[in-house]
Amino acid sequence: MTDTPPETPPQKELTPAAKRALAEAAERRKAREAADKARPNEKAGPKGAEPTRYGDWERGGIAYDF
Repeated sequence: MTDTPPETPPQKELTPAAKRALAEAAERRKAREAADKARPNEKAGPKGAEPTRYGDWERGGIAYDF
């Protein structure tokens, strides 16, 4: 028995609108990454994930809600 790689399914042909949408999304990702790199580093901020994303801050085990 020979080990043959599984065949990859044929790729679906994308419409021109879908191709434009993918290109626009890629441009937006590049712009967002460039803006993130240009942003100055935060000083004395919380470590780890951005706490405002979850609606509160935690310092020393005490959560401060906004």
